[in-house]
Amino acid sequence: MTWVTVTSTGRRRDIARYLVMAALVLVIVAAIVMLVTTAGHAAPIDPVTPTAPATPAPPSGGGLNVQINGPDGAPSSAIVTLIGITLLSVAPALLLMMTSFTKIFVVLAMTRNALALPSIPPNQVLAGLALFLSLFIMAPILTDINDHALQPYLNGAMSFDDAVTLGSGPLRTFMLAHTREEDLALMTRAADQANPVSRDAVSLLTLIPAFMISELRAAFIIGFVIFIPFLVIDLVVSAALMSMGMMMLPPVMISLPFKILLFVLVDGWGLIITTLITSYRGG
Repeated sequence: MTWVTVTSTGRRRDIARYLVMAALVLVIVAAIVMLVTTAGHAAPIDPVTPTAPATPAPPSGGGLNVQINGPDGAPSSAIVTLIGITLLSVAPALLLMMTSFTKIFVVLAMTRNALALPSIPPNQVLAGLALFLSLFIMAPILTDINDHALQPYLNGAMSFDDAVTLGSGPLRTFMLAHTREEDLALMTRAADQANPVSRDAVSLLTLIPAFMISELRAAFIIGFVIFIPFLVIDLVVSAALMSMGMMMLPPVMISLPFKILLFVLVDGWGLIITTLITSYRGG
């Protein structure tokens, strides 16, 4: 009975403490509300020179009037900000689907796997190198888009539809130059569309996936060529270990230094990057 009484008394004290704390919180909130209300009405009104509030002109048609273009015909800052935020949100998808980033990253990742180094260099390094190589390859195309589509639109000399049409032209030319006819035919049949009159008549919805398929095919061809010399090293090391009866020793441990030595002696990174860049310069 004594324990029950002490427990009940402790619970009553806790409840009383919580009630007091709740009351203090309510008092503080009420004081903050009063201060905010007083500060909102603290600005005095000049009784000598009252200014009549300006009545805004009603928009024509009685609806919401949104100014897309400024007085000089250029798009307003709000529209430019909206377009910039939209481009930032879709930039990763555009980078993967419409540039050389996918092919470069796949080739670099396959090179790392051929060296039997699953995490060296890390993915961040490979992605950064692929990003800057993509910017280097796409620099003429981005400059063309900026000079003939983006800047005229920002200066008010071109409408948004015309800017999109002219801006997609260099990208379309780039993707068509590096897309196989077989992949274009594959995506056209998959979409159940009629055969286009020419390559220039292919829609972007068909061209983009066909371009990605062609890029992956080219990346795997380059990766296959990279794997061949390292596979020969693995076979030689495995045969040597088997002939010496050292079956318990992992061949990868012995072949890894020879792979790295061969890759450094032939300047492997330079050869791979040069091959990737010249594959696009040829197109």
